[in-house]
Amino acid sequence: MVALICPRCRTRNQEGRRFCGRCGARLARLCPACRFANGAEDRFCGGCGAALAPDAAPAAEAAPARYTPAHLARKILDSRAALEGERKQVTVLFADLKSSMELLAERDPEEARAVLDPVLERMMDAVHRYEGTVNQVLGDGIMALFGAPVAHEDHALRACYAALAMQESVRRYAEEVRRARGVPVRIRVGLHSGEVVVRSIGNDLHMDYTAVGQTTHLAARMEQAAEPGTIRLTADTLTLVEGRVEVKHLGPVAVKGLAEPVETFVLVGVGPMRSRLQAAAARGLSRFVGRERELATLAAALEAAARGRGCGIALVGDPGVGKSRIVHEFVSREAARGWLVLEGAAVAHGRGTPYFPIVDLLRGYFGLRPGDGRERVREVVTRRVLGLDPALVTSLTPVLALLDAAGEESGWHDLDPGQRRQQTLLAIQRLAVRESRAQPLLVILQDLQWADSETLAVLDGMLDGLPSVRALMLLTWRPEHRPPWTPRPYLTEVHVEPLGPGSAGALLHALLGEDASLAALTRLLVERTQGNPFFIEESVRTLAEMGVLEGSPGAYRLARPLPEVHVPPTVHAVLASRIDRLGPEDKWLLQCAAVIGVDVPLSLLTAIAGAPEDEVRQSLERLRAAGFLDEARLFPTTEYAFRHALIHDVAYQSLLHERRRTLHAAIAAAIADRHAGSLDEHVERLAHHALRGELWDDALRYLRRAGLKAAAHSAHREAAARFEAALACARHLPESAELLGQVADLRLELRNALFIVGELPRMFEHLAAAETLADRLGDRARLGRVTAALTNSLWAVGEARRALDAGRRTLTLAEALGDEALAAVGHQYLGQAHHALGQYEPAIDHLRRAVGALEGEVSRLRLGMAGPPAVFSRTWLVWCLAERGEFDEAQRRVAETLEIAAASEQLYSAAQAHFAAGMLAMFQGQLADAVAAFEQSRSLCEAGNLRLTLSMTEVALGHAYALMGWSAEALAVLERATARCDAEHFRYPQCLGQIWTAEVLAGAGRTEEARRLAAEARDRARAMEARGLEARATRMLADVQAAAGDDTAAGGSYAEAIAVAGGLGMRPFAARCRLDLGRLHARSGRRQAAREALTAALEAFRALGMKHWVERAERALAATAD
Repeated sequence: MVALICPRCRTRNQEGRRFCGRCGARLARLCPACRFANGAEDRFCGGCGAALAPDAAPAAEAAPARYTPAHLARKILDSRAALEGERKQVTVLFADLKSSMELLAERDPEEARAVLDPVLERMMDAVHRYEGTVNQVLGDGIMALFGAPVAHEDHALRACYAALAMQESVRRYAEEVRRARGVPVRIRVGLHSGEVVVRSIGNDLHMDYTAVGQTTHLAARMEQAAEPGTIRLTADTLTLVEGRVEVKHLGPVAVKGLAEPVETFVLVGVGPMRSRLQAAAARGLSRFVGRERELATLAAALEAAARGRGCGIALVGDPGVGKSRIVHEFVSREAARGWLVLEGAAVAHGRGTPYFPIVDLLRGYFGLRPGDGRERVREVVTRRVLGLDPALVTSLTPVLALLDAAGEESGWHDLDPGQRRQQTLLAIQRLAVRESRAQPLLVILQDLQWADSETLAVLDGMLDGLPSVRALMLLTWRPEHRPPWTPRPYLTEVHVEPLGPGSAGALLHALLGEDASLAALTRLLVERTQGNPFFIEESVRTLAEMGVLEGSPGAYRLARPLPEVHVPPTVHAVLASRIDRLGPEDKWLLQCAAVIGVDVPLSLLTAIAGAPEDEVRQSLERLRAAGFLDEARLFPTTEYAFRHALIHDVAYQSLLHERRRTLHAAIAAAIADRHAGSLDEHVERLAHHALRGELWDDALRYLRRAGLKAAAHSAHREAAARFEAALACARHLPESAELLGQVADLRLELRNALFIVGELPRMFEHLAAAETLADRLGDRARLGRVTAALTNSLWAVGEARRALDAGRRTLTLAEALGDEALAAVGHQYLGQAHHALGQYEPAIDHLRRAVGALEGEVSRLRLGMAGPPAVFSRTWLVWCLAERGEFDEAQRRVAETLEIAAASEQLYSAAQAHFAAGMLAMFQGQLADAVAAFEQSRSLCEAGNLRLTLSMTEVALGHAYALMGWSAEALAVLERATARCDAEHFRYPQCLGQIWTAEVLAGAGRTEEARRLAAEARDRARAMEARGLEARATRMLADVQAAAGDDTAAGGSYAEAIAVAGGLGMRPFAARCRLDLGRLHARSGRRQAAREALTAALEAFRALGMKHWVERAERALAATAD
């Protein structure tokens, strides 16, 4: 079947189509003789009349094997087994001859072909020079990929260089054509970087791939938008090469098929920066931390070399670990002053160029510029070499030959390769030795993992002569690419390790700043980057570009909730290239390990790898030596771990979804088989792999068990996530009564978790769904649990009246079922609802019934609720008893709830129990005890992310602080807790928090703010029919009125609060209102009324045993004496 290539978007279409299946453009068939664009159904060419045979049809491009150089073909075929079925980060290049159809239609076919073919050849030569792959020849242009199938970490840079090279080559050729034929020839090029899926690679090198998103589409659009003679690229490509190429910003451009415009740039030329470090330096280098050991080693070597004992230091470390930065900092220091520093570096795309790093070093030594011609080079080199020592005249020709400036008369090219190599080596050695006599020499050659064999031979010879000269050779390479040199005592390898947590944290603080919102992000980045400075810097840069961080470098703040940190494209390119260079067996094992997780048990890896254990161990040893994995544990079982979380991510992402799914399913089966007797210990891992393996039934079961386990350990947000994932699995399963029951239970369990973490609005959708399912199943027991949970949920959002209705339904169902546990839960929640309404007597009755049913062993059971009802029923009973002044029973109940909570070993229960203790102490006036209990409860809430209990606890804690006289602390806690209650829709403590905040504001003289807040609180209390809160808000308004000097209104409000409190049986609160009223009368000169109110308050306080308030009342009463 012949493929038709769309002239607009370059999509391959099957023969027989008239229009492109991707963009809708009319398809053309290019004549093989003259390249004229014919209609899809034409049988003869409209340009030359030639027959258009189906097998010679238009854009059926020649197989890539015909135009791919042999060395590249071998690389592709050697690696195809490891590349097929993978996701790859690539840069796509499209190039075509502008207006070629018009050019070719007006010319004789042979003449047209003679013009066009050299253009295509130059395009392909440029691509192949930088080890790109020409995947399609499109008649008048090409499509090429960089990064697949031959992997390169600098795929974007190679694509840019290839684009520049082909423009320059075609530009020179165009001048010849213009002079000879009068024909204008100009090409346009488009570049974009993104992801493709490599599906298969044929023996003819044709690669079947699928673009992810708009990868190829955008590259084609860039080409079509480019002006003739220019190169256009997207921001995604520029991000990978920034600082290393020169561009002109064009701004956003609308692209068909995309909702948002695309930022585009014109590629102008090669930039001044040749390395990542130089590009980073142009932006501003980050803080240099944690390399004291390496610098000390270099300083000692420099001192020895200065005394004539030349030596070498090799910095060996993973990419991004900071080798080049160490070199930069060392050279910049005072100790290197007075040394002649010669620097060169190998580059990935220069590996096929002999002596590339040496030439780089020599050009720097002689001060040569990129545009210098041969004559200029000969002049500069001759003057410098002979000026150093005329005896070096024999070294001139080899040095000039390296710089491509040796004349024909030198006879250099008449020598055989061995002679040229020997003379080159001697010339470099003599030049270095002579220069070192004039001044000490610091020779720096970096990235030798990319050095060619000729360069390594030169360096080997230079190392031989080191001990007798004043020179230090400073080399860098990656650990997996050790040069083939004989070890020498004066060449020391220094292994550069990632930064430790302290240094990594210091670097992040310098990059991010000290804003409190960054604490969690800093910890996450330290963990994920494992101290690799390049990974750290690029991660921060990417987060800033994504808008997750706002501000400026060193002064950022978190703008959005902490996201999942993805691998930055620059880091991805480095790591993907390293992984692709592994042998097929090692790469497959690494990918299998990545599917298992960051931590990799050997037994599990062997089970899924499909290879004998001894072969797996050998492969693991190679991966360990190459820096991908570490041996994390030997006992009781062998376990490996990824050295970097980012390596894990890149290896995992390279696999197609189907391969991942199959491996996850196999891992789940292996875990279940090996740990059949202890599944709960491994249930989280089982749930993870079953879910990603799409084993929906198993995943639902494991996720639910994992959620219950998380809830039992007070990890409620994690529990909620597990339950939600389990619900998603249920949607993939066929409906059955059993499944519907499981889903109903899952929704109830999810409701419990959401309640605890304060996501109240989301609870109701799950309760409604659970109720529907229970009705469908006719399951009254489940329906009872739903109505009980609904009672509690309605109470929380301030709908206590509706909560009473739901609670009564619960009791009716419990009675019909004879379910005492359900009845106990119903009584507890009805007690909460009555408490919220200020109906303390019926609340106490319900709560005593619940407590009576929850004695002994049953007191420790959760009964389907978020925690043991025995704790919560006693907590609310304590509060109700305290409101009525029944402190003796309340004290017994506090002791009971603390004991039950301790036995439950659950943070939620313990936090509730300490809250109850604090409320009783505060009502009694034992303020130090109250503060201690509330602070303990707060700590437990923070440890377990118990947001609702935390909000309620902090409201009470703030009031206790205020009663202690700590106004500033009280206000800060109350405002924070009240705002949180508002965000959570937790209405009862929100209203109470407003009342107590108003009290602090009034005491601080902020009367108007206090009045507004107290009035708002009273309105809210009345809307909720919360009579107890209404009494408190009314008393607060009285305080504000008194502070404003309106004694009449204040007296009326105090009287109203006393009346409401008395009707509700709130004896301690009524006594406090009488104390305030007495003080008001005393201040107004109404001494008798004051004494009556204060006497009544004092008698009540004494009767209730409230010593703190007895003392206050006695002092106030004494002040009214004659």
